[in-house]
Amino acid sequence: MIIVVTGMVGLDKKSYLQQVCRLSQQNGKEVLLCNVGDMMYAEAPDIPPGKILDISLKRLHSLRRSVFKDIIAKARQAPNLIVNTHATFRWRHGLFPAVDFDQMRQLKGNMYVCLIDGVPTMHQRLLEQHAIDHTLKDLIVWREEEIIGTEMLCKGIDDRMPFYCLARGGQDDTTQTFYRLAFEPQIRKAYLSFPMTAVARLETVLEEIHAFRTQMKELFVCLDPGDLEEAFLPIEAERAAASGQHTMEVETFGRRIELNVEEVRQITRDINSQIYARDFLLIDQADMIISFVPALPDGRAAISSGVERELQHAHEAAKEVYVIWTAQQHPSVFVTQTATKVFSTVPEAVEFLLTRHAA
Repeated sequence: MIIVVTGMVGLDKKSYLQQVCRLSQQNGKEVLLCNVGDMMYAEAPDIPPGKILDISLKRLHSLRRSVFKDIIAKARQAPNLIVNTHATFRWRHGLFPAVDFDQMRQLKGNMYVCLIDGVPTMHQRLLEQHAIDHTLKDLIVWREEEIIGTEMLCKGIDDRMPFYCLARGGQDDTTQTFYRLAFEPQIRKAYLSFPMTAVARLETVLEEIHAFRTQMKELFVCLDPGDLEEAFLPIEAERAAASGQHTMEVETFGRRIELNVEEVRQITRDINSQIYARDFLLIDQADMIISFVPALPDGRAAISSGVERELQHAHEAAKEVYVIWTAQQHPSVFVTQTATKVFSTVPEAVEFLLTRHAA
């Protein structure tokens, strides 16, 4: 198994992939991790740390090709290999590719994964670990360029190979999901659908959603939009602006950090459009969608337009559509007409799914 992993600067892919390798070893899978950046610095010791993108494009290109030549040789010997690289770079030279198609064809990757993370988290990592000037808009653009670049690379090399866009995750990291995508293909993939922004302040409902997500991840490889939640940023920015505040606090790395309110407001459209596109991409990558619609404190169903749209998209993509509807009011025709089956409780759904789908 040869896995090509991309992702923009500020993700700290190396530590994440080291954890994937440890997890793989615990499960009897030996995986060699090749960090392209580290290998390039090792081959050019005259380049100071953090300065490799400042060298001429000609030397950068030559250095990269030399490193990939070594990786291709390693791929022929290692039982499993992860290549930690980028699809694109945006630097003083402008936007340019970080890989060469001829060498990627020689590598013959079996799977492509673009790792992503939330804007606040990437912003804080760049402040603490990299001397890179950036705005929040830059981070949004770089992330989108990397996703599209990786997808085009995968399709350009061999469109039969799977491509996944995978969030690192917050408190619950996604290394287990990564491992299962790579080494347990027999386990079916499920996209988890549930309300997010509308129930953000309802602790009891959030606990129910968390329990649902946890149970489903025991049964399936879950593509979970909750692993990267940014829809709250524009809402909080508008609240802060209405109160006359110039900064707003958000939580990341287990602590509160400050973001500029106006910067967040400037990326509102980008955040919304990327959520829309990314969630549909995750549905397309899955075998089925499992939607949890909890009851609000007043008994009404906590169903959002986003959940309804996800159900419709999955139905039109010929996916199996399962809905867990716990409210007393009956689901609308727009739910029942798209659902393969509707359940009234999570245990009822688990019993059915275990019988029909679990590996």
